[in-house]
Order: sequence, then C-alpha cells, then structure tokens
Amino acid sequence: MTTLRLILGDQLSHSVATLRDLDPERDTVLLAEVAAEASYVPHHQQKLTLCFSAMRHFAAELRARGLRVRYTRLDDPDNAGSLIAETARAIAELRPDRLVVTEPGEWRLALEMEGWSERLALPVERREDDRFLCSRDTFERWAKGRKELRMEFFYRLMRRQTGWLMEGDDPEGGQFNFDAENRKALPRALALPCRTRFAPDAVTLEVIDLVRSRFPANMGDARDFDWPVTRAEALQALDHFIADCLPRFGDYQDAMRTGEAWLHHSLLSTSLNLGLLLPREVCEAALAAYAAGSIPLAATEGFIRQILGWREFVRGVYWLEGPDYDRSNALSANRPLPALYWTGETDMRCMADAIATTKRHAYAHHIQRLMVTGNFALLAGLQPAEVEQWYLAVYADAYEWVELPNVHGMVLFADGGRMTSKPYAASGAYIDRMSDSCKGCRYKVAAKSGPDACPLGPLYWHFLMRNRERLSGNPRLGMPYATLAKMTEERRAELRADGDAFLTKLDRGERV
Repeated sequence: MTTLRLILGDQLSHSVATLRDLDPERDTVLLAEVAAEASYVPHHQQKLTLCFSAMRHFAAELRARGLRVRYTRLDDPDNAGSLIAETARAIAELRPDRLVVTEPGEWRLALEMEGWSERLALPVERREDDRFLCSRDTFERWAKGRKELRMEFFYRLMRRQTGWLMEGDDPEGGQFNFDAENRKALPRALALPCRTRFAPDAVTLEVIDLVRSRFPANMGDARDFDWPVTRAEALQALDHFIADCLPRFGDYQDAMRTGEAWLHHSLLSTSLNLGLLLPREVCEAALAAYAAGSIPLAATEGFIRQILGWREFVRGVYWLEGPDYDRSNALSANRPLPALYWTGETDMRCMADAIATTKRHAYAHHIQRLMVTGNFALLAGLQPAEVEQWYLAVYADAYEWVELPNVHGMVLFADGGRMTSKPYAASGAYIDRMSDSCKGCRYKVAAKSGPDACPLGPLYWHFLMRNRERLSGNPRLGMPYATLAKMTEERRAELRADGDAFLTKLDRGERV
C-alpha cells in the first residue's frame, strides 16, 4: 500500500503521528505553501516568513533522512492555492492508496477535512495529535458537568497526572501556585539578559523576499526577522532561556519596560506552536534545572503553569466549546477596531509601545497582550470578532486554538465567564505599577479627570457603569462596584462624560 502523508504548517515535528509507520520506499510526504492559508487573515510578514521558512527547513530534514518529499512553494506556477487542491493534485500524479494526516489545530480545517474522503475519492485517515500533554478526550472528561472552566483546577489535575513538582499527593513547596510571588515590577537598574536571536540563512532570505513581494501591505517588515526556524535553533533558544532567563522569569514575568520586547520571557511559543519543540521536553528541561538547584521554585512553577496549565487548558477549551464559540458577545461590545491597532499612532505610551513591539517583532509578551492592548479593547467595548482577527493576524505564535480562547474568553470576557471568573479590567494605576510607560506619557495617570487624565481611568469606570447589570453580581468585582457606589453622582457623571468624550474621539478616528 502506498500512502500520501500530508504535513500541515504547524506540524513540523519528526514525531508527528502522520509520519509513524512510514514506508520510505513507497510513501510520499506532502507539504504545501498555499494562498488560502497565507491570507485568511492579513498575517504579519514575519509570521508568514516563520511558517514558510520552517516548512522548507523541515522538508530538507525529511529529505536528509531519505524520505520522499513533495513540496509546493507559494510561487510555484502550478500551485492550486489551497490544501485540498494541492492534495488533489498530488493524488492525481502519485496515485496513492490512501491519505494520512494528523488532525489540524483549528475548527476551520477540521470541518473542511470531514468531507475530504468523498471529495478526493480516497480513504483519508485522520490521526490524533498526541504532541500535547492532555488529550482532547481527557479534557472533555474533566470538563463534563462543569458550568465554569477554571485553569487552576485543571492545572492541579495535570500536576498530579505528571507528578511534576509534586511530593506524593502534595505540591512541592506546599502550594500549587506561586503567582503571588511573580508580580514584581522591574527595577530600573536591573540589567536584562542578552537574548539569542537567529540571523536568516539563505533559505529564510529567499522567503523574506517572497513575503515582501506577495504581502507588501501586511503588518511588519520581514527583513527584521530573527526567529528560530529549525529544531536545532529552537533547542538552542530553549537552552538559552533555561540558563539565562528562567532564574528571574518568575519575579518579573508580569513586568514591562518601554522599548524592551524580550525581558526574561521564554520566546519559545513560536517553536512550540510550529512543532519544533514539544511541550514535554520544554517542561522537563525546566524541571531538570530546578532539580539541579539553579532555578527557584516560584520561577519553575510559574513557567510550568504557562505550558502544562494554561497552554493545555486553552486548547481544551477551544475544542470543547466548538466552532461557534466565537459567536458569543456577553458584554455586547460592538465598537469597530480603531486604526491605531494597526498603526500604533496614539499618545497613550503603553499602547504605542506594545503595538510598536508587535509591528517590529510579531511578538509582545503576555502582559502586554492581556493588560495593555487587551485591556484597552475590553474597556473600549471593541467588537470581539475584530479584536480576535487582529490578534490572530499580528503575532507569530498565533493559531486559532490558542488565540481564540485567550482573546474571546480571557481578554474580552465575551463568553460571559465560561473560562475566567472575572473580566481582566484595569485602570492606568496597574500600568503605572508594572511598567515605566506612564513616565513621559502625555496623559497623567494621577489626574482624576479632564483632557490630560489617563484615558484608562474614566474608561475603567465607564466600563463598570455600562456593564453594571451584567457584572455587579460578580463576587470578584465587589470592591470596585462598592467604590463606585460610594462616589457622588457628580463624580460618576464626570467619569461618564470623560469616557464618552474619549470614545467619541476614538469613533471619529481622531488621535487619542
């Protein structure tokens, strides 16, 4: 039996299920760069560069193993433009007996593939993607009967199942979560680690030219590209993070510094989400460093929680909630996404810095995404679908399975609390505490009202007032609603007017 084995662009793992039981004498591996996948959102130029370059390097590795590889480049004049069309073209030429593919990571492709066997007139075997630490079935069993899904309880299950940072049935250090120790502001004098970046090789340089010519209007500049594109580079990035960044990652994982993109963060999500690294090996590298005594427990636990906890949790939520998850809009947020999300042209220094970082690197760390660009979107009442498309388009590590729950559920509370217990809404005081953005900003975080006051202050109270009916009963919002109730009517009216004035400027497309 001859088999055509289709590898998707985020399945670049030599251990992926598609490649198991492969017969190098009879089987062919198919990879294809196609317009449909490159353009369903306006992907950042560096994200496209990352995907295409990593795919080309992976194909070369397969050939070096002696495997037959059929590879279609985006600029191939015979490129049929979609995955199914390229697969059909390969079937017509190679005449295999069956097609094997590992399940895709997005509902969009999963639903399309349900009809492939009939459309291709060929048996199609879809295999489970077992590169994750929690299977979809396991997550579904855990979630069954739960009205609310909370990462902390799922994380405890995973800790017990893996035995990581456990002493029998009890967590090492006496608690599962050391997040309270991982919220320090970054000292001004603290030197940051010199991060390992990767100069483009000849393959990547060729892709950069292709992306710049085909997608000139997309955000970013592919010439700034320096992400890992091979497993060897990804392993080098992992070693660098463990040795040079993880020791202080815990302390400062929520901190921000203007003009500094990387800080102590891992920068491994691009490699994990492509398949160049596997979550188990990443966690085990951190655990080995902890066991050797070089990493504090709080830092190790905080990093493990990001992967074993949050990453696995959002994937489980994505598949559990189904393809209609993105249609909810619990807070009736309907304001269009303002142009500043694409241009970065704003007087709000925190927003300008986060978007400038995004434009330059196709990256911003999780607090910038949640508490800067995300918090602004939440407070301003931006349409969930437009915000979600933006996040999916501009970040090099964004795939819908990880992006949608993070943005729809956590950032925007659009699912009404299915996966988070409260909206992550904050005033400018949070930004001032965790960053240096407020120093030198045109807006004054200490001002109570008026045109020079930080917009996040009135927007925060405006958000609470307009969502009072929906949110005032939330126990985790009891304190801010109590504060709101103690204000004079004149003060509430002032905050409402300042919020309205800012949102009117935003709606008019004026600089804010």
